[in-house]
This record gives sequence, C-alpha cells and structure tokens, in this order.
Amino acid sequence: MAMKTLRERRDEQAAFVLHTYPYRETSVIVETLTEEHGRVALVARGAKRPRSELRGVLQAFQPLTLSWAGTAELKTLVKAECRGGFPLPGGAALLCGFYLNELLLKLLPREDPHPVLWNAYAETLLALTHDARPAAQAVTLRRFEVRLLAELGYALVLDHDVDTRAPIDPAQRYHYAFDRGPRRLAAEPHAAFPVVRGATLIISRSAAFSAGVSCRTSRLWKTTSESDNPRPLR
Repeated sequence: MAMKTLRERRDEQAAFVLHTYPYRETSVIVETLTEEHGRVALVARGAKRPRSELRGVLQAFQPLTLSWAGTAELKTLVKAECRGGFPLPGGAALLCGFYLNELLLKLLPREDPHPVLWNAYAETLLALTHDARPAAQAVTLRRFEVRLLAELGYALVLDHDVDTRAPIDPAQRYHYAFDRGPRRLAAEPHAAFPVVRGATLIISRSAAFSAGVSCRTSRLWKTTSESDNPRPLR
C-alpha cells in the first residue's frame, strides 16, 4: 500500500497556472503546465474560501511549486508555493500571455511531458514583459508558435519545395499546403492555400524573426494571400 501511495503522489513540481475555473461550492480546477509531467489538471479543494492560502498563490504567469496526488485525470492539489522571480505582465504583455495559455490548453494533451516547451514558455513570458514594444512582442509570439508546433510533432516544412525538393528561393513565392509544405507558386494561384514569400519561410525556419521582415506573414494564419487582414486558424 505504501508503494502505491508513493506512485500516486508528485511532490515539489515546477509549474505554471494556465487557467482556473470554479468547481462545486468552494473549490477550483486548475489547469497547469508542469516541467516534468506536461499539462496537468488539479482540483484545489477549498481554494475559493476567503481564508484559503491558495487564493493568492494560484495565479497565472508566476512560477510555482506544486504537489499533488491521484491516479485519475483530475488530480488533487496537496500543496502550492510561489517561487517568485517573474514580473507580473500588464497591458499588451498580459494579453499575449493569455494567448500563450490558450494555445497550450487547446493543443497540448494532458500528461504529455514537454520540458523543452516548459522552458520555452518561461522564456517567452520573460521576453514579453521585458520588451513592451508591439513589434517585439509579435516576434516573441511567432518564435513560441514555431517551437510549439515542433514539440507537438507538427514541425512545418520550411526548407524545400515539396514538389521538386529544391531549396527555398527567398525571391520566389510559394503556396503553403498545411498537410504537405511549400510549393512553388503556379500561374494560377490555389485559393485554398496561403501564399508566402520564400524569405518568410527561411526566416521562420531559423526563428530569426524581425519586426521589419515578413513577421506578419510568419504567423499561424489561414489566408488566401499575403493580405493585410489575416484570419487566425480555427
């Protein structure tokens, strides 16, 4: 029995809160991103009570140390401590942080460890708060998106034409078929696929985005051309 209890418990795990929502009268469910176990859902019992120590701890965008127990998909939070050291995001950085959290909640399966992604998330939060310029924050988000796709096994083909295997020519324009990769732009554009410049693909491959060079067209957008009105993927 002691061995079973040991296996069911995880102590002192580095984590971030992605989202919380009410659970019954006095508790909340906490969606977390942990360094060693990926996305983990926890029930924080009594966290809504006025005197609960958890009320001021389970805050988004702050590094935490969490302990939990349980074998079901929804674990029980046992202990939570704030590790500190991160500035609180505000303004546009806060909105960018919510966007990051939404990406992880939508795309990251539960209990699928991604320590590289955990580090990338922490680095991205710091970058967003340290440079409040909109162009710089856009670059930071693009880099995270590319790393997220790669970690999930959906790395984009960005280095060659999938039809000819020829290296991407920065001066050419390409259709990007999301199930295959870039194809040299034909005389008749394919309305179902976005059109991107070769230079954009090369920049995206290296994650060396810059505010002035193709940053807008490097987003994860659904477009029919490189227009000024991209629509996000749904």
